[in-house]
Amino acid sequence: MAEFQIVIQQIGLFVIYMIMGVLLVKTKVLNERGIAGVSAVVIKLALPLLIFTNTLHGVTRTVLFQTWPLLVLAALLYGLLLALGTVAASLFHLQAPRRQVFEAVSLFGNVGFMGIPILTSLFPSRGMLYVAVFSIVDQLMLWTVGIKLTSGERFNWHKLISPATVGIALALLMILVGVQLPPYLDGALSKVGATATPLALIYLGAVFAGLQIRRYLKCRELYGLVLYKMLILPLLIFMALQFVPIPASMRFTLMVLTGMPAMSAIVMLAKHAGSDGDYAVGAVFVTTIAAIFTLPIICWIAVQWLLPLF
Repeated sequence: MAEFQIVIQQIGLFVIYMIMGVLLVKTKVLNERGIAGVSAVVIKLALPLLIFTNTLHGVTRTVLFQTWPLLVLAALLYGLLLALGTVAASLFHLQAPRRQVFEAVSLFGNVGFMGIPILTSLFPSRGMLYVAVFSIVDQLMLWTVGIKLTSGERFNWHKLISPATVGIALALLMILVGVQLPPYLDGALSKVGATATPLALIYLGAVFAGLQIRRYLKCRELYGLVLYKMLILPLLIFMALQFVPIPASMRFTLMVLTGMPAMSAIVMLAKHAGSDGDYAVGAVFVTTIAAIFTLPIICWIAVQWLLPLF
C-alpha cells in the first residue's frame, strides 16, 4: 500500500499547485504575459535541470545498461497508443484539425511534470533514470509524429535539440564516463530543477482559469480517452508485462506513464501552428482533472488485485 499512499500524496500536491495558479490569475498577479514567462522558465531551465540532476543521482553504468529493455518497450507502447488514437478518432467521427489534436493528446502524456515527481517518490534510486530513458523515445516521437499531427509540417532534425534532450544526453554521457558534479554546483542545479513541477502545475492552473470549461465537458471523446488510455490500457500493460523478465519497478513505471494525462506541450505546439489549440487546452484540462482519480485507482488495483495474481 506504500505505492498507493505515495501517489495520493503527490496528487494532493498537484491539486494545490493548480489551485495556486488559478488564484494567481483571479487576483491578477499573473496575466497572459506572465503565464507565458512561467512556461518558458519551466521548459527551458527548470525541467531540463530536473531531468539532468535527478538522472545523475544514484545511477551507475551498470544500472544504466540494465534499462535497455525500457527503450524497446517504450517504442512498442507508442506504436500501440498511436494506433489506438487513430481508431478512437474514427469511432468518434472527429474531423481535422480536431482529429489530429485528439490523436496527439492521446499519444503524449504529461511525463515530465507529473510522471517525474510520482516515479522519483516511488523509486528514489531508479525512478528518474526510467523517466530519462523513456523520454528518449518520448521526445523523438514528440518532435516527429507530434509536429506532424499538430501542424502538418515536415520534420526537422534540429527540433530534437532542446534543453530537455540536451539534459538527458549530458546526464547519460556523464554516467558513462563516470564524471560527477561538484557538491555546491549539484546543490544549486538541483534546487532550481526542483521548481519544475510546482511551476508547471501553477502554469496549468493559470491556463485553466481562463478556460471555458463547459464547452469541453461536453466532448464525449475526451471521456473515451480517459477510459481506454488512463484506466483500461495501463492495467492491461501492467498485466502483460508480468510475463516479461524486467524488474517490478519498471513494470510499475510503464503502467504509471501510460496512464498520464495529456501533455501540456501539445497546447503550445497546436497554438503555435494555428491548429485547434483551444481544444488541446480542453483535453489537457479534462484528462488532468481525471488523473486526480484515475492514477490512484490504477495504482490501487495494481497493488491490491493484480500483483497477488502473479
